[in-house]
Formats: sequence, structure tokens, C-alpha cells
Amino acid sequence: MKVLIADKLSDRTAHALRELGIALDIQPDLTADELPGTVGETHVLVVRSTKVSAETIESAPKLSLIVRAGAGVNTIDVQAASRRGIYVTNCPGKNSAAVAELAIGLLIACDRRIVDAATDLRSGKWRKKEYGKARGLRGRTLGILGLGTIGREVANRARGLGMHLAGLSRSLDAARAAELDLEYCDSPLALAQVSDAISIHLAATPDTKGLVDRQFLAAMHDGAILINTARGEIVDQQALLDAIHDHQLRVGLDVFADEPRQGEAPFPHSELAKFVTATPHIGASTEEAAEAVASEVVRIVRAFFETGKPPNTVNMCARSRATHSLVIRHYNRVGVLASVLDLLRTEEINVEEMENTIFESTQAACCTLQLDSAPSASALATLEQDESILQVTIESR
Repeated sequence: MKVLIADKLSDRTAHALRELGIALDIQPDLTADELPGTVGETHVLVVRSTKVSAETIESAPKLSLIVRAGAGVNTIDVQAASRRGIYVTNCPGKNSAAVAELAIGLLIACDRRIVDAATDLRSGKWRKKEYGKARGLRGRTLGILGLGTIGREVANRARGLGMHLAGLSRSLDAARAAELDLEYCDSPLALAQVSDAISIHLAATPDTKGLVDRQFLAAMHDGAILINTARGEIVDQQALLDAIHDHQLRVGLDVFADEPRQGEAPFPHSELAKFVTATPHIGASTEEAAEAVASEVVRIVRAFFETGKPPNTVNMCARSRATHSLVIRHYNRVGVLASVLDLLRTEEINVEEMENTIFESTQAACCTLQLDSAPSASALATLEQDESILQVTIESR
């Protein structure tokens, strides 16, 4: 099996994969435009921030698995991969602590205006009177937009600062909010209205694009703090720039819409950067996070190498079209399942899912097939008459 690593990852990733006997190709400087001409006979593609386009996927006839060495998969054309039957996996939660630490760092920096103060000191200006004005964070309300792994990590750290918490998340209801000891908000506007500061921790999806818009920003308190370490597309950039001027919002950003993919490049949002505390999308970039992601990449590839089933797959069918479950308990002999599948084919029945379990001593097995329609009575009778089949069971789903 050939694995192409098309981004810079921890050295332990390569070492561990080579120990599995995998043919490894490491090209960390590849660009998205170069990938289609490079991926070739690759079976597994590992990327971090490099975009994987439909063109790349279609140019790799043996590609079976794409591993995103990070949490999101918005840089991968998941639909194109699904059309080709290619697994897409990620490493959720492995960089959560790193992102949460930066979010809290930006929050404190915005409240105390650390960047502005440091800039003035470096230019020879001592402005203690000006920068001594700060509200402080203790006792203020932090609204967390998205309470996945990173959002919860931020909540834990904010409690250590003595902050009150409010939250909005797809999986959050009033009962769960009470368990987490935070105020439940049932809409983005409700969260904006009750919060002195807001930290965004949502995935980039069509539903979240532009979620933080003019209406949301106008609902925030004048002088409130907005932190975004998630994805730039979630925030309307022009509306944010206007809100900074009109409502004196203090803003900390690690992400921007249409940000450069390269490590060194011109920056298209320099006007916005003049008025915010910002970092160049480095939230997950700590040694601790890199090692955790490396271990997870190795775990995913090892599982795929050994079982053909990678963990953390994000593009499995959410709801099968199967209407019936056919269970065949049979002797573990050559051709038994082939005859079952041949019979189903003659009845034009499609197998949506199939799993075969071998029992101890390897003499018998049990196969479960999820079918898109029920076999005829005559077909079931044919199966029951097969001397290699011990039992046939059909149930509707």
C-alpha cells in the first residue's frame, strides 16, 4: 500500500507508518494545483491544509482513503470522494487543547489590548494611562457558539478565569446546558444579546457560512469581544469591519475568509487586520497538538491497512436504503456467500450493507445482508435447501 503525505506532519508519523511496511512518499511542499499530477498510484492520501479537489480524486485510480490531519474536512471535496467510494476521515479533538488555549489568549489580549500596548512600547511610547483601562474578564459572560470538543475546552478554561458561560450548539438543549453549568440560548441572536464576549467554535458548512452577520454583530454589546478560531467564512468580514468602527467591538481572529494556503504569502485582509488582534491560522499549531494528530493519523492508516475499515469516517451514508435484513448462518466454505449473492442478483435485489462473522474453530459463520427489498419465498426456500446453510432469517427494518 502506497501512502502520500502531502503536508508537513510530525516525524513520528513517517516512522510509525514505515514500521507497518507501508511504501511512503512524503512531499510536504505540494500545492493543491500540483496534487493531481502527483497522486498517481497512491492508495492513501494524508493532508493537513492542502486542498483536495475533485480533479485530484479523479486522477488517482487506486485512491481509497483520504486522511485530514486535523478536525474539519472543508478543504476536501467529500462529494467527489463519495462518488468514487473513497473513505474520508479526520482527526477530531486532537488539536482541541491548542485551539482553546489560543482562543483564551486572544480573549485576554483583546480585553487588555496587549498587542496595541506592545506595539506602542516598541515604537517608544509609554502609555500606561491609556492601557490601564480594562474591564477584566472575571464575572463577565462568555458566549460559546458551538460546544463540540473545542468549545467545551474553552468553557473549562473560561471557568478558571471566573467567567459566567452561555452557549448555543446544535446538540445542546436546556437540560444539557444545565449539566454543563451554562446558560442555554436558543438562537444566535439570543447568545449575542447576553454575552460580553463570544468565542466561535463551529465547523464551516453551508448552514454556518455568514452566520455571524450584521444582525448578529449589531445585537452584541458595544465594546464586547468577538473571538474566531474556527473558520473565517462563518463571519461576514465587511460587517465585522463596520461593527468594529460602529460598536467598538474588540476582535481576536485566527482565521479569515479566503486566507492564503501557503505558509508565506501576501495577506488579502490587511485592512481588517489593522483593527483586530490576529494570528495567521495557527490555532492547532503546537507541538502537543502535532504529536496527538500524528498518533491519530497512524491509528487511522493502521486500521485501514489491517481491516479495510478506517475510523473517523465522515462520508458514510447516514441512512441506508435497506428495507430488510437477511441473516445467513452457514458453514465456512468456499462459494456459500457467492451462491447467495448470485441468487439475490437474479431477483434484482441490491445489497446495501454486508457483514460476515467467523466463529471460533472457523467451521461456521454468520452473514448479515441489508437488502433494498425482500427476497421471494421461492428464493428463501432455495437458500434453506442448501446443505451449506444452517439457518435463514429475514426481517423487515
